[in-house]
Order: sequence, then structure tokens, then C-alpha cells
Amino acid sequence: MTDVPSPADVFDDAVDEGNRRLEQSLLELASTSFIAGFTIVFGIVALGIVEGIVEPEFGDLAKLAGALAFGPGLVFVVVGRTELFNENFFDPTAAAVDDASGWLVRPLLRLWTLTFVFNLAGGCLIALIFAVDGALPPGAAETLTQFATETAARGAETWFARGIAGGALITLLSYLLLAVDTAGSRIALAYVVGFFLALGPFDHVVVTVLHVFFGLLFGAEIGLGRLAYMTAVVTAGNLVGGLGLVTFSHVTQIYGARDEDQS
Repeated sequence: MTDVPSPADVFDDAVDEGNRRLEQSLLELASTSFIAGFTIVFGIVALGIVEGIVEPEFGDLAKLAGALAFGPGLVFVVVGRTELFNENFFDPTAAAVDDASGWLVRPLLRLWTLTFVFNLAGGCLIALIFAVDGALPPGAAETLTQFATETAARGAETWFARGIAGGALITLLSYLLLAVDTAGSRIALAYVVGFFLALGPFDHVVVTVLHVFFGLLFGAEIGLGRLAYMTAVVTAGNLVGGLGLVTFSHVTQIYGARDEDQS
């Protein structure tokens, strides 16, 4: 049995990992973000295929089966150590607030902006490949289109609330991954969080936008303005949940413990 790391140990590991992420070259960051974008699409495709197969016979149980099928998509991202927007909130922020010279605002904005852009670029590219006629089995396209239509029809308050929940969930994953020390534990954590993310009610902006993009490719009647509005609201929710709830809480926990030790 290995000792369970203290929050301070997790924070120190987060600082090291955060510095690594912040110091990536432009080419490395763009590449790892691009890979994460098309990797997560495999989970979306698996969800669509499984739901399309299960729904005609078992109805609402298809949602559960689809969520189970989506889980490996997030496992691929975590095991591959690629950059997924929101999953890279905690570690870099820990490094930024721990830096003696002050908050590393520009490196943080660079990391998150490039990750966001190249996640979507990689995801949209492979979505176009899967959208080729006959590439997906019967039923998958209908399932993805239905999800896109239902998601786009929600109100801004719902997008924002689900974005907060999704941001908190994915950022919590990045914290928990530092609290375990085996590959099996990391895989299990990533799979469970991927299952929760697909089951809902959680929205992760990259996953949600790519899911809706699939619907557009298959004919869902969603305007680009509606898609842009949804993207902005869910992103705001992810920031509130990921940075405001999870990251801020853990950072203040560590600094509170340090102040207590010094007194």
C-alpha cells in the first residue's frame, strides 16, 4: 500500500506539471492540443454508434450504454498526455500562483487559447472524415443529430449551469490524477469521469461543440450564430466551474494550510 499524498504533495506535483505545460513550445502545444481534439471524437463516435444500436430495443437505457462507450475517449486523452481545454486548468494555475515573480498571466492565456483552438481544429477535422457517407453505421448519425438539436435548443441558463458542472468535473479529474500513482488508477479515474461527462448533466465546451458539429454535418438545423452563442456561454461556465470552484478552492486550501504551519 502506498501512502495517500497530502493536498500539499498534490499541489507540489501540480506546480511541476503546470510548469511543464506552460513551457511547451508552440509546435508541441499545438500538436498535443490537436491530438486531444481528434482523440476525444473517438468517444463521441462510440457514443453515437452504441446509442444507435441500443435505443430501438431498450429505449432510455441507450443513454447509459452510450455514456459507457464514451469513457475510453477521455482515457485516450489522459494516457496520451495530450492537452484538453479545462483539463489543463488546475496544474498551470498552481504553477502560476506559486511563481515568486507573480502570476504568469500571459503563459496561461497562451496555453488555454491555443489548446481551445487546436482542440476544435483536430476534432472538426476528424468529424469531417466520419461524416463521409457510409463511414458510420446506421443509427449513429441520427443519434448525433438528435443530441445536437436538443443541445442547441437549451437556454443560456442551462448551458451555463451545465458548463459550470462540466468545468468542475474535468478540472477535478486533473487534481485527482495527481493523487494516484499507478497507470491503472489513472485509467479508472479518466473512464469514470468520461462516463459522468457523457451521462450528464455536464457540458465540456470542446466535447459539446464537437458533438453539435457532428449534428450540423448530418443536417441538424442549427445556425452558426446559435453555435457561437452556445460556445461562449458553455466556455464561461467551464471557467467558473474549473477555475472558480475547483482550482480556487484547492489553491486556497494549500495556502491556508501553509499559513497555519507558519503560525
